[in-house]
Amino acid sequence: MRILLVEDEKNLAMEIKSFMEVEGDICDLSGSLREASENLAVNPYDFVLLDLGLPDGDGLDLLEEISDYQERTSVIILTARSEVDDRVKGLQLGADDYLAKPFSLVELKARMQAILRRKSGWNRDLISIGDFEMDLNNKSISYQKEEIALTKKEFTLLHFMVINKNRVLNRFQLAEHLWGDHLEDDYQSNYIDVHIKNIRKKLGQYAPTDWLETVRGLGYKIKA
Repeated sequence: MRILLVEDEKNLAMEIKSFMEVEGDICDLSGSLREASENLAVNPYDFVLLDLGLPDGDGLDLLEEISDYQERTSVIILTARSEVDDRVKGLQLGADDYLAKPFSLVELKARMQAILRRKSGWNRDLISIGDFEMDLNNKSISYQKEEIALTKKEFTLLHFMVINKNRVLNRFQLAEHLWGDHLEDDYQSNYIDVHIKNIRKKLGQYAPTDWLETVRGLGYKIKA
């Protein structure tokens, strides 16, 4: 996933960023409303983790921008504020959840996964895809209980496509999800084709993968 963390407390921001990157996510940092607004205008995000007490304004003011620029983005408010009105207002403005500081990073990740499941129509951590089963907790995929060895990026790519089932994703979108802004011309874009080929080869040894479609001239999609 690609995450925008809007947090001005540097130590906490770096702690969250490091944790998310170990989990395999891309995490951009913004320490102010201005920086966050600039990021939202140019980059697509799966999640925004939003602090309310920012040096140049109230984080709640950013929620309208998020809905304008990033209608598919989920938002979790991270706040030290104890006032119920602030939390309620955040949820009314479109936030998906809130977490009071201090919080556990494991709980934060669990809440993000719960939001993904809810928005995607899943009610558990196991997803059926064709004849296969994806385990979101263990980041693994199996066929009839036999685990299949996908690399971390292969699993991340497949998971992203499952989240966006029935939606055509072009190579740049897929590459940006895996590498963020660290793209080197067409290298990572071409590398997507290699990942897709490897996924099909590994899974195809067990069962058909016709649910993973190539859309000629456009990219790839997963049929529900």
